[in-house]
Amino acid sequence: MNKAILTGRLTKDVVLSDKGVAKFTIASQRSFKDSNGNYGADFINCTAFGKAAEFIEKYFHKGSQICVEGRINTGSFTNKDGQKVYTTDVAVEKAEFMGSKAENDSAQAKKEESPKTDSADGFMNIPEGVDDLPMFG
Repeated sequence: MNKAILTGRLTKDVVLSDKGVAKFTIASQRSFKDSNGNYGADFINCTAFGKAAEFIEKYFHKGSQICVEGRINTGSFTNKDGQKVYTTDVAVEKAEFMGSKAENDSAQAKKEESPKTDSADGFMNIPEGVDDLPMFG
């Protein structure tokens, strides 16, 4: 079985391609400290398709906490210098919100004030009147 579950924060806003594909990176904090007493992070490339991609693009932004479930994809290609490059990413099948509603409200307010902010400390606001948000998977 090939299954991956990741939690972390989006490193930038998600952009949906005209073919319904969303490529993004999640910064996932490691559970242990390094020799300097700091937590490291892994930056994991993800790809979502169809409704899952639309959901992520609509409801998440840079700095949003997200939980994704999917499968690991590996591949390789030869670059322009003739070197073989190996790739690994997660094909996202399901995405869920993380964090509290208060954090989401705070982040949405900041995003509305300045849509292109570089702030990575917030979460997205759940739109008013939405009681049950969809999950895909």
